[in-house]
Amino acid sequence: MDKNKKNRDYHGLLRIVCSISIALAFAFIVICLITDDPGLAISKLLTGPFQSKRSFFNVVERMIPLVFTGLAMNVIYKSGYFNMGADGSLYMGGVIAAFIALKFPIANGINQALILTVAAITGGLICMLPVIIKKYTNANVTVLSIMFNYIFYYIGVAIVSNTLLEKGAGWRSYEFPSTAKLGKLIEGTNMHWGFIIMIAVVICIVILMNKTSFGYKLKVTGMNKNFAKASGINTVKTILLAQFVGGMLAGMGGAIEMIGLNKRFTWQNPVNYLWDGILVNLLAGSKPQLVPIAAFGLSYLRVGADIMSRSTSIDTEIVAIIQGIIILLVASERFLHGLKVRQEQKEALREAEETLTVETGVQGGRI
Repeated sequence: MDKNKKNRDYHGLLRIVCSISIALAFAFIVICLITDDPGLAISKLLTGPFQSKRSFFNVVERMIPLVFTGLAMNVIYKSGYFNMGADGSLYMGGVIAAFIALKFPIANGINQALILTVAAITGGLICMLPVIIKKYTNANVTVLSIMFNYIFYYIGVAIVSNTLLEKGAGWRSYEFPSTAKLGKLIEGTNMHWGFIIMIAVVICIVILMNKTSFGYKLKVTGMNKNFAKASGINTVKTILLAQFVGGMLAGMGGAIEMIGLNKRFTWQNPVNYLWDGILVNLLAGSKPQLVPIAAFGLSYLRVGADIMSRSTSIDTEIVAIIQGIIILLVASERFLHGLKVRQEQKEALREAEETLTVETGVQGGRI
């Protein structure tokens, strides 16, 4: 079993590395075709974030919401449901954060704790809705969750428009009080204490998924719901709890992004972190402990693309090309499938030879 698990892990890592390499190679070809100085463009893309302290910590700042959405999708998908409600939870998390910050300005420390708690619970309830409705109507969870993303976006817009906007200032809220914001962690950057919260949350999720009965029940339920039922697992409770935990992570991520980086609410358009979370989870091989590494890599590419676009004529959308190719290859079951089959055949042949040798030796000893 251990050998089979190691082989699967090795094959998964190989697929991810090859996918990233192919995506980057394709992006480099595109860069060479559309710019007169491809060397400069590629250099800025790959090394730009290290050019200054602010640029590097910008990578870390931008990875925080990616980690929360990546963890959210990790937990939700292990339930066996393709629930895509993370964007609605994240947006409403930001709305709740702005509303409490402006309407309930209480003591520093208590305010932030209240904001994150209420935003997390709201996000969790939002993500549970598609699965609850599916239970009673048998509607498709994916379709329902996408629909709810739009519904809660417009609910959030209505709340902000009617209660939080500063008069005569366009579409933006009043400025958040200092008692509601997450303070700066490193001077000279926008790095905030949300990074420490993120680390704590990652540790909690790793323990939850790998060291608790809930994590075991969730994995069994996601792999085979009927077997889980036969084993005495309350699959309905497990699935709903997984949606709630995933939504909590997304809602908390939205709140941290709002009071960590923003001075006021300015999210007039829907947020778009869902596919980022899916990509981060794919790159992490569905292992929560690897989500921060995958999120850092994606954030690094985006900051590098921003620096590249300021130095050359290439648009930052080059990162979208890289993302699309990586998702296509990692999600494709046939990508490097032949290599996996050959490896499994070699392993099976080796085990058969070892078994035959042992049996022959035993028989020889008896004779």
